[in-house]
Amino acid sequence: MTWVMEPLGDSAVVIEFGTTIDKSILEKVTVAVAVIEQHPFDGYIECIPSFTTVTVFYDLDQINLHDLYSWTEQQDTDKEVSVFDYVCFLIQQSLVSIILPSEDNIQSTFSAESQYRNHVIQPPHKVIDIPVCYGNEYGPDLEYVATYHHLSVEEVIAIHCSCEYLIYAIGFAPGFPYMGGMSTKIATPRKATPRLVIPAGSVGIAGTQTGIYPLATPGGWQLIGRTPLTLFRPNQHPPVLLASGMSIRFRAIDEEEYHYLQQLHPLAEEGI
Repeated sequence: MTWVMEPLGDSAVVIEFGTTIDKSILEKVTVAVAVIEQHPFDGYIECIPSFTTVTVFYDLDQINLHDLYSWTEQQDTDKEVSVFDYVCFLIQQSLVSIILPSEDNIQSTFSAESQYRNHVIQPPHKVIDIPVCYGNEYGPDLEYVATYHHLSVEEVIAIHCSCEYLIYAIGFAPGFPYMGGMSTKIATPRKATPRLVIPAGSVGIAGTQTGIYPLATPGGWQLIGRTPLTLFRPNQHPPVLLASGMSIRFRAIDEEEYHYLQQLHPLAEEGI
């Protein structure tokens, strides 16, 4: 397994592990984040995981200049080396030595590297229960989705709740999960005209993806329900409920349970 590193501006590195949306690639992304976070280099700020990449941000002013100059002097090349090259070296060193096979070490395996277990605490896989009140004012497009597929409303709900959804990335809005795993039986195109405001907690379908709006924002997904849970919590750490690498399962609830849970999560309705 190989990866590619590219600069993003003058203070970030994008590490690409593949070009297709795939569970095995996401596993590499998730573990790479754990490696870098648990073995940070001087100047490291944070990692941002996505479908196939990890973006590593760093502070130029905090890079160890003595180590940088020493490393530069050791390079047998006529090419001028940069801070980006040095940061790539530090990241590469961590990934190769701890978990990931490189072109020079292809006999190592990603999942069975013994050194990885000794040096990195792999984050446990979490499956989050997401209660959803489907239909009516909470899911105004549920009947459209059912009609589009010649299904009953109950069948759409049952199919939507029957899957376990892997979160590939967080984006668009703080805490918005991009997930895979939805049945093609209920895959539905986006709305031709997006809504100007979608309530926080709304659960929608767009093509073969399903997602949850953490804030009241514009959007064009077909809304089939709403959760009372608060996905974006700026005063907590971490500020979002969901993260890349987690999985979720949807659970149908009635309106009474929705209002009960909403009292426990009062910020969900305001989208704060």
